[in-house]
Amino acid sequence: MRLVTFDKSGRATPGVRRDGAIVDLSVAAPDLPGDWPAIFASGLMDRVAEAAQGAGEDAVVAEADLRLMVPIPRPPKILCIGLNYRSHAEETNMAIPDYPIVFTRYATSMVAHGAPLIRPASSDQFDFEAELVAVIGTGGRHITKERALDHVIGYSIFNEGSVRDYQFKSSQWAMGKNFDDSGAFGPDIVTADELPPGAAGLRIECRLNGQSMQDSTIDDLIFDVATLVTELSAVMTLEPGDMIVTGTPPGVGFVRTPPLFMKPGDVCEVEIEGIGILRNPVADEGRA
Repeated sequence: MRLVTFDKSGRATPGVRRDGAIVDLSVAAPDLPGDWPAIFASGLMDRVAEAAQGAGEDAVVAEADLRLMVPIPRPPKILCIGLNYRSHAEETNMAIPDYPIVFTRYATSMVAHGAPLIRPASSDQFDFEAELVAVIGTGGRHITKERALDHVIGYSIFNEGSVRDYQFKSSQWAMGKNFDDSGAFGPDIVTADELPPGAAGLRIECRLNGQSMQDSTIDDLIFDVATLVTELSAVMTLEPGDMIVTGTPPGVGFVRTPPLFMKPGDVCEVEIEGIGILRNPVADEGRA
């Protein structure tokens, strides 16, 4: 299934793609909780599938008639992994990590598919980063690697817009990763049963104004999805709806000669095989 969230009269509402349209679960299955983390936690995905398949016309909305939101507007945690593609670590001349580099993003930093990524007024170094997102469906602590993928409900796409000068102001990267509306998430969560285990082998690409900037496969990950779930759960309880943003492949803008950064008027697309395309224009915050 392809899970989405859309704006319905100002309220985030879960939906499922079906035959090129969106099934409104608030109509097709009003007994379900009203957001994906709560649905995941309740173990009602079979009910979601049943409702999506059996929904009548009154529950089906054309995508053109709605506004998509990020699939999980308020995730419990957004856990991001740095330098997690071997080729990306090599292009930055940084050491290959022997343990995941983890930092956090927050919900205010995310925009939906089609919404503008905002270049902040305080910087011109607004970089693109194509990333796979693993979404936790079943929570837990001390999850073994053998069972780790059982805890992943599905996968999505992230464009982790990074403000490089702020990222490297200190040894902690969070300030450069959390400008408002600087990263994009969506448009769908594709359930894990529709993809290879751990999304292994899928092609991931970033295009800026139609030109390919990053082009790799998930197999270049240093720490695969199962390893990340295991290592993160050794430290903290993972919860339904948590996002693991797994890192970016080579080709980012700040390592290019000359550096290449996103600017107003650009359009950035991230495509992951089997998951879809996340497309966003770029706009300025406004400058004095």
